[in-house]
Amino acid sequence: MTLPQCDFPADRSIVFQMPSRLELLVVVDQLVQAICHDMDFDRDDTDAIANSVIEAATNAVQHAHGHDVMRPVVFRFLLGDDELQIEVTDTGPGFDLEEVSALDPTGPEGILKSRGRGIFIMKAMMDRVDFDIQMGTGTRVCMAKSRRPAEGGDGA
Repeated sequence: MTLPQCDFPADRSIVFQMPSRLELLVVVDQLVQAICHDMDFDRDDTDAIANSVIEAATNAVQHAHGHDVMRPVVFRFLLGDDELQIEVTDTGPGFDLEEVSALDPTGPEGILKSRGRGIFIMKAMMDRVDFDIQMGTGTRVCMAKSRRPAEGGDGA
């Protein structure tokens, strides 16, 4: 499946690239926090977005790239009027989404596993999560979160 490219003006998008190093995820987190603050997302949605981006990036670093620092993870943030779209792209071998998604991490077989919750978490926290998996060349995770109207008018 090929996902459509988001079509936002250049002045509404941010592209960030990092080597496949888990210790750099703090930089990604800070960037996401700043973007969400700028877009007036509330604390809960900001945390949901940050956690989802970190999950996607962790999967790219660990599973797709095997911690190979010469293989970058690319992030693209598309800032809409009321929606933030995020793409996280790797150059790994790809994976079978159906197989990975088949095990419920909250069920009896999955609850004790130390891995396998990333996709589940992303889907639970974001409004949309789609995968463009090109076996042998890479994966692009596309996520979106709409900003909810502020409660009580205080914006937080």
